[in-house]
Amino acid sequence: MINKIKIGTVGLGLMGSSIATCILAAGHEVTSLVKDITEAGTARERILNFLKELEAEGFLQEGADVIIQKITITDQLDLLAGHEVIIETITESVDEKQKLYRELEKVVSPAAIIGSNTSAIPVSILQEGLRHPERLLGIHWAEPAHITRFMEVICGKSSDIKNAEAIVKLAESWGKEPSLLKKDIRGFITNRIMYAMLREAFNLVENGYATVEDVDRSLRNDLGYWITFAGPFRFMDLTGIPAYLTVMKDLFPELDNSTHTPEIMEKLVAEGAKGVGNGKGFYPYTKETAAKWEESFIEFSYDIRKLAEKYNTKSIES
Repeated sequence: MINKIKIGTVGLGLMGSSIATCILAAGHEVTSLVKDITEAGTARERILNFLKELEAEGFLQEGADVIIQKITITDQLDLLAGHEVIIETITESVDEKQKLYRELEKVVSPAAIIGSNTSAIPVSILQEGLRHPERLLGIHWAEPAHITRFMEVICGKSSDIKNAEAIVKLAESWGKEPSLLKKDIRGFITNRIMYAMLREAFNLVENGYATVEDVDRSLRNDLGYWITFAGPFRFMDLTGIPAYLTVMKDLFPELDNSTHTPEIMEKLVAEGAKGVGNGKGFYPYTKETAAKWEESFIEFSYDIRKLAEKYNTKSIES
């Protein structure tokens, strides 16, 4: 698989547009399939804006106005024929995804790799009923996909590991630092660990130990301080392993392991809260403050990417 192959994507919502931007920025031609062709103009403008951000931050080899010419947005499935990699970013529905894969298998080569940007659906479930299940992988991106270095490549029970290794190599050429899961598990790596953390965070708030603000503050200033530099295992190496075993023996039995969803979360969603998207969340927002938080998050994401690249594993161990 050569680096500058044509790549197909399916879905150009916010995440899909961000993924297409990342691939375009790496020098590929991209064909993006949308359900409604009237979405094309808005999606193209969104992608161009993302590219201009990357250009302003010094991450592009060519100008944004040149790169945007490398994307074709279409509602014609057969235009994906001949592409070696297809990445779908449609709704998180097993039925909808499998329906799409069956349609894709009618037009793409049996050797083409199909990647699903699923956050939690086991890849083995998505592979069921496919003519070539060995070519389906999970390709889990973080938001914003065109900035972050995160990626998880997940094998289902029928996946060919060579396909997964090919995507890992390709993703590295996109500026990613991918992790490979050789076995399928719901939630993969980061979501399993993050949701375990969220469960304990809700437990502390709902039982009156701390406020939402206090939990956020502690995690920002401890976990948030070191996690970009070192993952949990490296951090234990850096700070002394034995103490962690002592804490584990005392703390593990007391951690929350409930299986029901938090009451606070159920209530917020029932009330229509979407966060900064509509100004209703764990914190109050005006239209202006919501926009400022979103803008700051993008600026922070670029700063973190630059910091992560400065202190990446290869630069330390070389």
